[in-house]
Amino acid sequence: MDQEKSHSCCCVLDASTYVGFWILKKLLSRGYSVHAAIRKNGESEIEETIREMEASEERLVVYDVDVLDYQSILVSLKTCNAVFCCLDSPEGYDEKEVDLEVRGAINVVEACGRTESIDKIVFSSSLTASIWRDNIGTQKDVDEKCWSDQDFCRNKKLWHALAKMLSEKAAWALAMDRRLNMVSINPGLIVGPSVAQYNPRPTMSYLKGAAQMYENGVLAYVDVKFLADVHVRAFEDVSACGRYFCFNQIVNTEEEALKLVQSLSPLIPMPPRYENVMQGSEVYEERLRNNKLSKLVEAGSAC
Repeated sequence: MDQEKSHSCCCVLDASTYVGFWILKKLLSRGYSVHAAIRKNGESEIEETIREMEASEERLVVYDVDVLDYQSILVSLKTCNAVFCCLDSPEGYDEKEVDLEVRGAINVVEACGRTESIDKIVFSSSLTASIWRDNIGTQKDVDEKCWSDQDFCRNKKLWHALAKMLSEKAAWALAMDRRLNMVSINPGLIVGPSVAQYNPRPTMSYLKGAAQMYENGVLAYVDVKFLADVHVRAFEDVSACGRYFCFNQIVNTEEEALKLVQSLSPLIPMPPRYENVMQGSEVYEERLRNNKLSKLVEAGSAC
């Protein structure tokens, strides 16, 4: 397997996103060569770090891409066996960004269809693509078969959810039409090292409607290192297929909610009355299910 990895190349697009950066690091640690495709969003701290890494890491090559420029995507995919598509808007989400993300996802999948070396697409989506609709609070099991309702998201201006749902659906439709091997990972709110510094606006976009998610038992979070590991497992496991909900913890108690707030400091200030003592005992019913993920993690070798 190690010899196979030394000859295997993966593209991470957009590698300068919070998730993309950790996937890139995981792939390098596993022995893969990596094409780090970076969107032109203005230089960020993560982008600076990746370019510094390129100077000392012979298995890392950086490409500048525009997801609306089909040719630039094709260049970054050349000789790659897989692409990890993790589009995220560093400025957060509005109605315009929804359209841009959908068009970007379509271009990436279309480019994969035109690249003979690509064996698999691992598409990074979100739980928000599945949890927003009128009756979510009455549904017993919310799993990979569920999708957010487009009209509901538009009416409530849930742009992050709408972008993730429409882009993932578009990617699936095109992948099936082109007969491409694709897997999607649908993470909860992403937490991890310096997330408030490196991923503030996408984080706040995800959290729009957080109170309703919490009360409906569909607010969950995932550590970015575990998430990156799951992406790589989904690539390496030939039996991986379809969608995978990915989260470490469902937030359905006040204690868990406060832990989440603390992990996102200073993005979200701690409510004054909870600074020294945690109160309340209400527990909301958990509705999210990730049985598929458990099977993937148990089946894979330790990364």
